[in-house]
Amino acid sequence: MPDNRQNTIFRFALVFLLIAAGFAAVLVYIVRIQWFQRDALLGGNTPTKPVEKIIDPQRGNILDCEGRLLASSIPGYYVYMDTRVPALHQGGDTLFYRYIDSISIGLSRILPEKSAGEYKQMITRSFRTKNGKTASGQQRENGSYLKLCPHRVSFIQKREIEHLPLFRRGYYQSGIWFESKPQRKKPFGSLASRTIGNILSSGKGNSGLEKTFENDLHGIDGLSLRERMGGRWEFVPVREAVNGYDIVTTLDANLLDITETALRGCLERTQADWGCCILMETHSGKIRAICNLDRNTDGTYSEKANHAVTRVEPGSTFKTISMMAALDDGKVNLTDSFEIYKAGWKYLNATHTDAHKFDTVLTLRSALAVSSNIAFAKMILQSYDKKAAKFVDKLQSMGIRDSVYSEIPGAQKPRIDVPKDAVTLSRMAYGYSVELTPLQILTFYNGIANDGKMIRPYLVERIMDGEEVIRKFDTETLKSSMCRRSTLKDVQAGLHDVVWDNKLGTASRLPWGTPKAQSKLAPIAGKTGTAQLFRNGKYQSREHRMTFVGYFPEDKPQYSCICMVEFPKNYGAYDAGLDCGSVVRQIAEKAIVYSGYYIIQGDSLVYEKRK
Repeated sequence: MPDNRQNTIFRFALVFLLIAAGFAAVLVYIVRIQWFQRDALLGGNTPTKPVEKIIDPQRGNILDCEGRLLASSIPGYYVYMDTRVPALHQGGDTLFYRYIDSISIGLSRILPEKSAGEYKQMITRSFRTKNGKTASGQQRENGSYLKLCPHRVSFIQKREIEHLPLFRRGYYQSGIWFESKPQRKKPFGSLASRTIGNILSSGKGNSGLEKTFENDLHGIDGLSLRERMGGRWEFVPVREAVNGYDIVTTLDANLLDITETALRGCLERTQADWGCCILMETHSGKIRAICNLDRNTDGTYSEKANHAVTRVEPGSTFKTISMMAALDDGKVNLTDSFEIYKAGWKYLNATHTDAHKFDTVLTLRSALAVSSNIAFAKMILQSYDKKAAKFVDKLQSMGIRDSVYSEIPGAQKPRIDVPKDAVTLSRMAYGYSVELTPLQILTFYNGIANDGKMIRPYLVERIMDGEEVIRKFDTETLKSSMCRRSTLKDVQAGLHDVVWDNKLGTASRLPWGTPKAQSKLAPIAGKTGTAQLFRNGKYQSREHRMTFVGYFPEDKPQYSCICMVEFPKNYGAYDAGLDCGSVVRQIAEKAIVYSGYYIIQGDSLVYEKRK
């Protein structure tokens, strides 16, 4: 009896243990499914941490002073086809093969980069791929995808593709899907393109104002998290993106067009390496136009580099700076005389020569008009020999050595070092062994036009959020007075003669009467400059940089302008007054009337107070 009882207990214990083990196995299996296999059974893959996706904000616009778009983001889309969606493979692939010809023909019509046959071959090859990847090895979370077009398509093209047979059924039936990637466009094309700047494929500013004001233009990124929605994974926004601000510039699209047209005509005529032109309002410092054109291999011109803020030897435009320093220090007078020799003037181990070959005696005023290197070398040695540091200190006090801040990335500081010997000092007098950017040269001459008040040129007026002004930029004074009043009047008289002295002025007119910078409609005062280029360790006698910088109308200046042209090639004679001076004259005659300051009455201008 006891044995039977023990057997019964043993059997019950065994059954209980088996039931308990089965129950434990069920619990383990439930936990395993719940925590480790849930997403696999539901057809998804949950990562160990939430998957985040950045939501790109709408990039702000760049506008001219009248609110016209200079750079804007417009809708653009990359087109993909997910060839592994189940609907395409059901029923013996009948849906896919029923429509492949029609969608191939439609795609070749909308996106003519490929023929219908090429689209059919490309899509079919991706469709037949078994491992979930395209031939290029790309892979999407829900299977393979195929990029139907290498570039972005417009909104209109997107709508046309969506209405093709099969694709009109939507993603789950056709696999068609679009990735939104806005395109940065410049409605005015090349106008001030380098100054406005470009953006990288990542959407970040790479140059120009796009780079300088990246934080304002970009806005604040949004954020979305990947969550399970309706049986499939979707990215759900958790933080909305904040769109970027708009940048309102000082540029004027019409003046940009006037400036580029004039400069391009000069470059095409002279076949120069590059040219730069800047137009600035005298009293405010607002840059109304800026143009940089480089010669392409096919002889055309386009914006590649921002020469406006790149340092170069200024040549004879520096003579005005030297003259102001010596006059203001009381070292010379405007009527002082200097002997000029057609064979040149030898000083120590250097020979100074002039472009105009004759023996004569010139006053300082006439020497500026004819742009005599010999006279200015003598003047600066007479004034500052063995006192070179005082000359540079004087330039500092005039503001010319101060770095002119610019919103353009990469703007270079001026290079004006204390010369170590008298020869270097003498060459500095007429613009060698020193380096300034065209914008810095223009800033100095604009100060002369502005009655001695030097102001900082600027490109951005305000930053806007819709109609709300976030930040505003105003005129900034660098030097309230560059020199004494009497000095300023003497310098202005010399710049007048450069353009209006028909015997000596380098920017007056040709012997047969053709005007250079002379204009009855917009009287100009300014200075020419011609500098030999330094290449391969020496100055090249037949390679030059030409410049004209001035202001207009001379009696009541409203604008200052500089034109610089590098290495003209199609003729042997170099004439900065004719080539660069005529560019400034063309700009002046159109800009002065367009601005609304003046009206034309006969052959002259009549001043009108701008409303």
